[in-house]
Amino acid sequence: MKKYIAILRGINVGGKRKILMADLRALLESKGFENVSTYIQSGNVFYNYKKNIKSAAMEKMIHDAIAEKYGFDVPVIVRTKKEIEQAILDCPFPTEEINKLYLTFFKSQPEIELVESFNEMTFGEDKFHIKEKEAYILYADRYSKSKLTNNLLEKKLKVTATTRNWKTTLKLVELAGE
Repeated sequence: MKKYIAILRGINVGGKRKILMADLRALLESKGFENVSTYIQSGNVFYNYKKNIKSAAMEKMIHDAIAEKYGFDVPVIVRTKKEIEQAILDCPFPTEEINKLYLTFFKSQPEIELVESFNEMTFGEDKFHIKEKEAYILYADRYSKSKLTNNLLEKKLKVTATTRNWKTTLKLVELAGE
């Protein structure tokens, strides 16, 4: 059975859209997800699913379950463990810069014209690289000081996205292997 990782955007941030991870685990188990576990309070969920369905269908199932129970519109992005492992291997930046390195996950691959247009933008000393369904970002300083944000990526590339720091990304793969 494949191990999946659901990455939820915008829950438990700033006291808004609160969902206890124990409640989220129970909700997903009630919908047929198996071996459900979570990591930190920001919406990282690991699970198995016995039926062979596409990630988009799982994203919708999780989204709809949360919307029905909590009334929140929570964007959900699903990847397999192997997909995140490959994204880590594809990182174009030095991974020693772990405190300044981030990975943005896109729900779908942005249109090439939008990526080309975005690639012409500059953000001071912050660097980025967009590859298919991910954006790698190496910040010169802190994420909070940059204009290169998740919201900007979503707006310019017209895709749903959520960002994780490199430490969390590595932890997602580690925990998915358990």
